[in-house]
Amino acid sequence: MNFKTRYAAYQEAVEAYLNSLFSKQEPYGKLYEAMRYSLLAGGKRLRPVLTLEFARLGGLDWHLALPYACALELVHTYSLIHDDLPCMDDDDLRRGKPTNHKIFGETLAVLAGDALQPEAYRLMLEAPGLSDSSKVEAAHLLTRASGADGMVGGQVLDTICEVKDAEGLTMLNRLKTGVMISAAAELGCIASGMPAERRKEAVTYADEIGLAFQIRDDMLDVVGDEQVFGKPIGSDKEEGKITFVDIKGISGCASEVAACTERAKAAVADWPAHDFLFSLADMLVERNK
Repeated sequence: MNFKTRYAAYQEAVEAYLNSLFSKQEPYGKLYEAMRYSLLAGGKRLRPVLTLEFARLGGLDWHLALPYACALELVHTYSLIHDDLPCMDDDDLRRGKPTNHKIFGETLAVLAGDALQPEAYRLMLEAPGLSDSSKVEAAHLLTRASGADGMVGGQVLDTICEVKDAEGLTMLNRLKTGVMISAAAELGCIASGMPAERRKEAVTYADEIGLAFQIRDDMLDVVGDEQVFGKPIGSDKEEGKITFVDIKGISGCASEVAACTERAKAAVADWPAHDFLFSLADMLVERNK
């Protein structure tokens, strides 16, 4: 199966799984509507795709890893809802559509994000076909990646602290974006019981494409097409944020993205079935949204 076909198969399975969630008619159904609005808003589904591919590479029927993959996507979606709020980045658009609070109001947007977090852990802990020890380890990993020493810590650096140098930016982006990408890869390893050395290589691969992803995001905020990118161009500068473009310039950023991509490939180069991972890394280099 070639890269595009396999990626499409993963995306289709993820969309179907997510679409099955939060669809019951309840007195608080407006909450479900707000959760589904952002959860089903599209996107590359990079993180769940990574989980499913590493589960497959570890010898598992990748369909069994869907609860882990989609649990992480729930947490990622909650972070986007909260990130767009007026008290944070105050964005009007996300993936080309009005942000959650623009449709449902700030109160329900906050609650939709709040609800997505525990629901993610319910998906993991109720995952059929996976061992109890696997579920506990997976839940523990996601708490670390998304908590105070992970994604939330990165958000604090991004919104409250004044980060102005490359070292600080690398740490900020590692926490805000990178840890959730590496966690996605590691969740697939946990689901499939991958050996420790291979798991370490998987995390290195994901760390490198995660940094490349964020640097490319900084570039797109300057040179991207708003209609394609799905959110306003130049928002970082408007908010007074220092990005990799400010420090390295566009050409320097392009060089760094290329270097990250090569380091990612090197981490899994001796894996017998690394073609998909190589193609994925290459795809992210040239992405425009």
